[in-house]
Amino acid sequence: MIRKSIYFLFCLVLVIACKIENDIPYPIVDGSILDIEVEGQCAPEGSSNKQAIIDKNARTVKLYIDDSVDLSKLRITKLTVSNDATLLVSPSICHNYEKFPTAGFSSLDDLPVSSDTYLNFSSPVTITLHTYQDYDWKINVEQLIERNIVLENQIGNAIIDDINHNVVVYVSDKQPLNKIKVTSFELGGKSGTVYPDPTADAYFDFSEPRSFFVSHGWEEVSHQWMVYVYQTDESASSQIDIFPMTTSAIMKGSIQSGKQPVIEYREVSASNWLTQTSGNIEIDGTNYTTRLQQLNPATNYECRVSIDGTIAGTQIFSTTPATPLTDGSFDNWHQVEKLWNPWASGSDSFWDTGNKGAVTISESNSIPTDETCNGSGKAASLESKYLVLKFAAGNIFTGSYLKTIGTNGVLSFGQPFTAFPSKLRINYKYTSATIDKVGEDDLAYLKGRPDSCHIYVALTDWDEPREIRTRPSERQLFDKNDSKIIAYAELVQGTSDVAYQQKDLIFNYRYSNRTPRYIVVVATASKYGDYFTGGVGSKLLIDNFELIYE
Repeated sequence: MIRKSIYFLFCLVLVIACKIENDIPYPIVDGSILDIEVEGQCAPEGSSNKQAIIDKNARTVKLYIDDSVDLSKLRITKLTVSNDATLLVSPSICHNYEKFPTAGFSSLDDLPVSSDTYLNFSSPVTITLHTYQDYDWKINVEQLIERNIVLENQIGNAIIDDINHNVVVYVSDKQPLNKIKVTSFELGGKSGTVYPDPTADAYFDFSEPRSFFVSHGWEEVSHQWMVYVYQTDESASSQIDIFPMTTSAIMKGSIQSGKQPVIEYREVSASNWLTQTSGNIEIDGTNYTTRLQQLNPATNYECRVSIDGTIAGTQIFSTTPATPLTDGSFDNWHQVEKLWNPWASGSDSFWDTGNKGAVTISESNSIPTDETCNGSGKAASLESKYLVLKFAAGNIFTGSYLKTIGTNGVLSFGQPFTAFPSKLRINYKYTSATIDKVGEDDLAYLKGRPDSCHIYVALTDWDEPREIRTRPSERQLFDKNDSKIIAYAELVQGTSDVAYQQKDLIFNYRYSNRTPRYIVVVATASKYGDYFTGGVGSKLLIDNFELIYE
């Protein structure tokens, strides 16, 4: 009887075991495009940065290409992805679907010779990155075809109709239409061709509408364009384009080719005009650009352009205020149990730290100190420690600490800001410890080296503050090469100081036509703290951070 009972229980266990489903969830493994490059890649207007604009949150990529390549058959030369994700693309967008790579690559040299990475980017393209999950990335490529026409005594820019292939150009009423010297005639872009070539001879006859056959750099076929040239008694366009900043303004406009504009400016309340020196006015064909400098913040100005003694245009503009850095003295702190917060109790926060994550297992490692640069007030003491479970770098940043996932923090970088400072003046004292904690194998080479502090500042035009995640499986960190960064400056130092140092971090402005929306200031005692790597005992003291406007 006992044997039968045991046998029955054994069979029951087998039956139940057969019914158990494999409901263990797959791990979450991110699939992201880290970098992408294509042939003919170029920078957008107003920038020198050719890098792809990658938005990890929205999973979008924006690229710009010049007129040397075919948008409908564009070759990808680099495509790196996270976590060895598999590439999945639609056959309809591939030049040769069977030969398109299924894994990321740093260069074409990494691929078999027979590989084909040409895609049709005439419309936005979707590439799916497959890990344990599928991540759809949309890639948008915009082609910049710079069509440029400059005729003798031309007034303003040519009016170019790309759709109907018509061009209208105005010249001075003193310019004979049947004998015009042509300086530039790039209807097909810089890489295209035009037949007949009006620049081949000393003069060209535009007394009647002229027909030209134009092809782009990648085309064998040509398209017919009609060019109409008319005389006008205007001397220049009255349109002035002003991009005001805090202590300067970029001024652009159009003029008659061969003419030198006289540019004057003054405060609206002033009686005397200041004249911009001709050496500071850049002329390109029928366009001029200049930068008005040493302006006063938050001030109304008037500017005017004269050609041959005649005023051709006027404009009023206002400079932006010289916004100070909120709580840059680091004097204001308050404590809630073990948690130190870098703002006064009851007030709004501008700065935050990683303390909320640290105090879940230990004490705050970013705290106020009386060791200041001038002997008064408070300073911030940022110390790197090993807090029971992992290494934690002392840090402070403009933004807020959102939440803790396990032992990893989720932060929000950036505070609203719309000014144009020239530098960030900092006071700091650093003590560098030897790197003895390494959070990832890729950084093992750093062990035994001196730790480095890192202080950086960025002006960005993000749509919203940037979410920062330190958890390795979903890591999302600040990228100083982000195309949304308008200006940037940093300090990296791996030596110790015996006393406070003062240093100016000078902004490198990457764009001259974009207004900031956020400011990010970050200071950490360990440069690789986001990777849980650094030296226990590294300490960074910071005090009296100030934005300078010059």
